[in-house]
Amino acid sequence: MNKTLYDQDYYLWLEHTTQLLKQGKFSGVDIPNLIDEIEDMGKSQKQALKSNLRVVLMHLLKYQYQPEKRSNSWKYSIREHRNCLHDQFEDSPSLKRDFNDVFQQCYANAREEAADETGLSIDTFPIESPFLPEQSLNTEYLPS
Repeated sequence: MNKTLYDQDYYLWLEHTTQLLKQGKFSGVDIPNLIDEIEDMGKSQKQALKSNLRVVLMHLLKYQYQPEKRSNSWKYSIREHRNCLHDQFEDSPSLKRDFNDVFQQCYANAREEAADETGLSIDTFPIESPFLPEQSLNTEYLPS
């Protein structure tokens, strides 16, 4: 089996591909693997969006449904992951449309994670998000 540079040394493949592109030597570029890498970059961006949103929603649920356990670390985590979301939107504004598309799925996952982390019954948390998408991004919003 012939291993390509991509299979043998990923970092070297990146350097080599970058040089070929800079030099305009497009015929030498490993197009199939380059396409795969670009597609994976997009998937990674969307996965990071979902991950940050889940954390924000989980902590908002904990904040709302366990007021006696509210802590600065919860507030910090909410702020940190909101900031990550805002940074992502600044770098890639088109991710905002994905945000609305994945919001309910992320809430469903955050609901399960909040139940696991708090020990509260999943039924404690509403099936539909009590938070609007805009509230989850609002750096000043915390549930009462």
